[in-house]
Amino acid sequence: MLTDEPAVPRTLGSRLVPLLPGLALTVAAVVLAILINRIVPAIGPLTGAILLGVVAANTGLIRPSARAGTGFAAKRVLRAGVVLLGLQLAVSDVLGLGGPMLGAVVVSTLATFFGTRWLGRRMGVPPGQSLLIATGTAVCGAAAIAAMNSVSDTDEEDVATGIGLVTICGTLAIFLLPLFRGPLGLDPGAFGAWAGASVHEVSQVVATAASVPGALGAAVVVKLTRVALLAPLLAGVGVARRRAGTAVEGGARPPIVPLFVVGFLAMVAVRSTGLLPPAALDAIKTLDTWLLAAAMFGLGTGVHLASLRRTGPRALVLGFASSLLIGVLAYAGVQIAL
Repeated sequence: MLTDEPAVPRTLGSRLVPLLPGLALTVAAVVLAILINRIVPAIGPLTGAILLGVVAANTGLIRPSARAGTGFAAKRVLRAGVVLLGLQLAVSDVLGLGGPMLGAVVVSTLATFFGTRWLGRRMGVPPGQSLLIATGTAVCGAAAIAAMNSVSDTDEEDVATGIGLVTICGTLAIFLLPLFRGPLGLDPGAFGAWAGASVHEVSQVVATAASVPGALGAAVVVKLTRVALLAPLLAGVGVARRRAGTAVEGGARPPIVPLFVVGFLAMVAVRSTGLLPPAALDAIKTLDTWLLAAAMFGLGTGVHLASLRRTGPRALVLGFASSLLIGVLAYAGVQIAL
């Protein structure tokens, strides 16, 4: 005889246990990615974590029992990492760039985003792919792609394609941009601003600018200003999708501004008060690197090379065209501003 028994609420422990195998694997991957970065500084922890995730996914190392944990890292841990990223940027840093340089950063970033979207439509690239490629190239690489995916609800293959392209293009920039410094006549400050305004990942920007003494400071400030533009871009896409009545997974309408974007802006405000001591900021920055590396590993485990081979050359061409576009626009902006 069937009886109607009340549902037993799930405890924190019952929700946590299924995540443990995947989270343990993720922690091990983050440690390995950091070790790789220390041995090969050109490979940032985020890039290394993505590559490890791809290798694990395509060599059968990811067991079904680990999927829940790696998925948690790719979504929930990512949002925590994006929030803490706001503590790396103060409003005074942005204003310190000056009006012309700030305008150049904003214009080149937005022009790359919308220009890539336009190119994608002209080339017949699926809208989801072009959206993620545009976001990753214009703002901050894989982390921006993952954040945009949480707003736009694009599929895993589009995410994998976007991350793969910005990783390849950003890594190439580490070696190519310094070669153009002499022919383009850029002093260290101008080269740093160009690298910060055009290279994709924060770690890639650091690796690029570190090759030129005196370029790193300008590169980091300009890059973090680009990162701050992620918030209005995400909010804009959220508003556009809401007006269009586009549903996300589960049938819900997308929020006007995602909560983690509000958290990011709140952390920028906290940093701008100057109340946090340098030691605390350094510790939080290290923690944030770990969180974002964990998220990148989780995303990497969703990348299946067999499916990437089916995407065709159009997305590849768009990725390289988008990287070239931001490189040219950023250089022009730096020349005008400085």
